[in-house]
Amino acid sequence: MNSILVHYAVRVIGGYVIVVTTVAAGVAVLQERKIWKPSSLPSLSLWGCIKVFVYNQLWMLMCLCGVILVTLKWILMLGRSDLEYDCHHFVEHGVARCCTVLLVGRVQIRGAEDLPTQKEVPAPIFIANHASQLDVGAAYYLNQRFKWIAKQSVYYLPGVGQVMWLGGHVMIDRRTGKNQASVSTLFEKSKQALQAGIPMFLFPQGTRRMAEQLPFKNGAFVMAQTNQTRLIPLSMQIPRNIWNSLYPFNVLWGGSAPVITLTVHPSVKVTGKEDLEDLKQKCMNVIYSVLPRPLVEDSRKDQ
Repeated sequence: MNSILVHYAVRVIGGYVIVVTTVAAGVAVLQERKIWKPSSLPSLSLWGCIKVFVYNQLWMLMCLCGVILVTLKWILMLGRSDLEYDCHHFVEHGVARCCTVLLVGRVQIRGAEDLPTQKEVPAPIFIANHASQLDVGAAYYLNQRFKWIAKQSVYYLPGVGQVMWLGGHVMIDRRTGKNQASVSTLFEKSKQALQAGIPMFLFPQGTRRMAEQLPFKNGAFVMAQTNQTRLIPLSMQIPRNIWNSLYPFNVLWGGSAPVITLTVHPSVKVTGKEDLEDLKQKCMNVIYSVLPRPLVEDSRKDQ
């Protein structure tokens, strides 16, 4: 009887993983197609869609394998290993680098000398423009420990949800009626992380855009003022042909890998006395200063 139950449990869990990762990867393709929809950008080709799909499925499945391994390590060590640390430094870093190298290309870091070299209390807050889902993978090339802010619905993604939970990342509930309480929890948990010396990583745009330079929202800057910690602006530059490129197969005949450029700018000291709008504008100017100007503002092919 027990073996039958185990057999069916494995089948149910396996079916759930296959269905959810497939649907989630499909949704990711639709989201990425929308980002590449403005007429100033090349449309996502069939090959590009396939790469986005495989990239997302691979990310989720590798996270799931990583979670199983670090959990087994924790069990074998009788709870003496640090699950949060292992999830970030081994699972998250490993998955991000593998998926990027296998399907995307290289990540180049400029201004690495402006990165923190030792633990700070309160920890700094990384802020960056948000162009594509590739930004998340590129962020791990900074070789820094940090925490994300994500929707609670991420918990349902196999592998990714478990990594986010075990890694102690900050999750928010965006459902109507619960958003205000969730925001309060967000700031409280972020404060705990910063005061423990663990940086936060935020995308102040609030949404992904390749063809537009959107204004920043207040959250990251209010967080910095409340905790009187410094902001570290980052510029993510994604090549326009990154998904449509023939990488990784083009390297077989001497082709080059696309390069994501991540520029680290000097930190911005925050005391809590600054004008919020001036602080936002200052960081916006710094981040967008090294990025190409949009060719067409919010021009969409289906209009």
